[in-house]
Amino acid sequence: MSLSRLVARNLADGRLRLLAGALTLVALTFAARPLVLTRDGVAVLAVVDITGSMNVRDYADPDGQPASRLETAKAALRDLVAGLPCGSRFALGLFTERRPFLLFTPIETCAGFAPIDGALEAIDWRMAWEGDSRISAGLFRSIALAEELGTDLVFITDGQEAPPLPSSGGPAFEGKAGAVKGLIVGAGAAGLSPIPRFNDRGRETGFYRADEVQQENRFGPPPADAESREGYNPRNAPFGAAAAGGTEHLSSVREPYLRALAGKTGLTYAHLDGPTGLGSALSSAATPRPVPGRLDPRPILGATALLLLLAVFLLPLIRDRGVPTWKKA
Repeated sequence: MSLSRLVARNLADGRLRLLAGALTLVALTFAARPLVLTRDGVAVLAVVDITGSMNVRDYADPDGQPASRLETAKAALRDLVAGLPCGSRFALGLFTERRPFLLFTPIETCAGFAPIDGALEAIDWRMAWEGDSRISAGLFRSIALAEELGTDLVFITDGQEAPPLPSSGGPAFEGKAGAVKGLIVGAGAAGLSPIPRFNDRGRETGFYRADEVQQENRFGPPPADAESREGYNPRNAPFGAAAAGGTEHLSSVREPYLRALAGKTGLTYAHLDGPTGLGSALSSAATPRPVPGRLDPRPILGATALLLLLAVFLLPLIRDRGVPTWKKA
């Protein structure tokens, strides 16, 4: 038999071709080098509102049980960090009263995933150092902090000012609109829900009543309808003599207010729909930041070689299974 015929006969054997392909791929794993890639990452400061209204349970967890706004916000941020490309940076802060408190400066999300995830899981409303919730003041200071850190901002809140804003409105934004990009994330449902109340031991004792919450801010000039109120006196009772009524003891996401703040600051508004989906909202609002990456082809080459070797042993079994029993005999 000539050499050419021998080679042709061997090449006709499918198992030999599979072995040759596997051997070639194994050889390539020794020669291949990781490919250098560049992709878009983010650098973001997340500030979470931990004031009392964030304990309202108007979400549901994966098991269908009621979940608070704060727990849902934590889950959404954990999902966000898990989906960020390596090379991205994440910083975390908490908001209560009128200012944010920075827990840690930006760290790389892949190398630092475990501590970031642990810090998010550990966020608790009991960390609050004051009971007030001056949303606009906290947002403006968070923007200044993000600018100082060189990051974008994700500010998660239900938007409920406590005490309510005076009739003259909130503080003016003195920064440059659009200097910091990112999201204002509105947490909560559109309908009013009761706000849980806790004792000094952190145990829930019920819900706030109307007479336990400041329903109106009576600092500054009186509102436009003051003269029509019962007991109005321009000197002694400029807000009227009757106690203020309202629904400040109940809570919902203050979406129009948060949208207005987003318009003033140049941020983008997004509603927190649940424990997922925050990443897509951030990707459309954040500043693209090129980060280096690598694609190592060696695991792919090795896995393909293994599949070819398995095919060498499985091919005869497949052929035998397709042959009728009388032909085998």
